[in-house]
Amino acid sequence: MKITAQSVGPFQENCYLLVDELSRRAVLIDPGSEPDRLIASVRASGATLNAIWLTHAHLDHIGAVASVKREWDVPVYLHPAARPMYDRGGIQAAVYGVPFEQPPPPDKPLSDDDHVTVGGLSFHVLHTPGHEPGHVVFHGDGVLFSGDLLFAGSIGRTDLAMCDPQRMEESLARVCELDDATVVYPGHGPPTTIGAERATNPFLNGVARVKR
Repeated sequence: MKITAQSVGPFQENCYLLVDELSRRAVLIDPGSEPDRLIASVRASGATLNAIWLTHAHLDHIGAVASVKREWDVPVYLHPAARPMYDRGGIQAAVYGVPFEQPPPPDKPLSDDDHVTVGGLSFHVLHTPGHEPGHVVFHGDGVLFSGDLLFAGSIGRTDLAMCDPQRMEESLARVCELDDATVVYPGHGPPTTIGAERATNPFLNGVARVKR
């Protein structure tokens, strides 16, 4: 397994290229902006792109979907509860004054306890609402793609439209049950581990509370 991260766009969102090195199959997780860079990274990898997996549908996580899908007509995976936000991508972008191309409708629904695969790699889908109703994370092979649920030293915002602080707390508690050695690849910022966050993240160790 090879994971390549690129921070893209004005929100410096992390897009991940996940490659199964045995089959040379790949997925893009949260292609949020700068599609030319992301397309170039896929080509440079020498792998075949199989799909786009989305943790949620905020504009900084979906802004390059349309361009990538034009390049490779691969299925887009999204939880159905994220669809209202996904369909309002252009409205979200207008609020922040950033350019945006509305992506086509998603192709494959994600649900809690699903498994998604790329080559010989399998990832467990956990529905983790709070930051956004359809937020999911992908867990497998000792890593967690956490989207905007959990960051190094912080968590996703709960003061935006359609956020739910109580459900955020429940989702955080759920991922904290994972093994301490699990490497966390977040939607923004550097990677971390579940153990490090359980020990030092103020939102997980009781020092701070989720904003209500």
